[in-house]
Amino acid sequence: MKREEALILLKEHVKTDRVLRHSLAVEAAMRAYAKKFGEDENYWGLLGLLHDIDFEKYPDEHPYHAPELLKPAGFDEIFITTILSHASASEFPRDTKEKLCLHAVDEMASFIIAVALMRPTKLEGLDAKSVKKKMKDKAFAKAVNREELTASAEALGVDFAEHVETIVNGLIEHEALLQKEGYSLLD
Repeated sequence: MKREEALILLKEHVKTDRVLRHSLAVEAAMRAYAKKFGEDENYWGLLGLLHDIDFEKYPDEHPYHAPELLKPAGFDEIFITTILSHASASEFPRDTKEKLCLHAVDEMASFIIAVALMRPTKLEGLDAKSVKKKMKDKAFAKAVNREELTASAEALGVDFAEHVETIVNGLIEHEALLQKEGYSLLD
């Protein structure tokens, strides 16, 4: 499936700006990691874009309704199982690089955006030190599980600073594309 088609599919099920922006941020992070690992950027990007497709309709049962939304669109079992594996309490094993990555970037991409929005230079110059400082501030983005942020990066096998750098660079690169489409992660 092409990205444009996936975006249309996502918008059929996601109506809030918050979830749409989160999906776009995770898409950016997944594309950055695909590039880093020499994987298919479009495929990994689609995983990020569609990972929360059922969140608004079924927040208490997310991501378990994703298959009923993705199968009719032609997504295969591997794609769907990857989506199912991203939730923190998932019983689906994270036994592939893309599953580990989707889990690792899910909350981290949005946390990084939240940090960037507090800075005058936004994403420009944002580094792991600044992100770690905000992670220590329990009042900032208090719903985010800090241990999960670090443990998921470790499970992926990347240093935390490298993890932040990869995501920040992906967000910066993707922001240019999004602005051409009339979106922004930073407004």
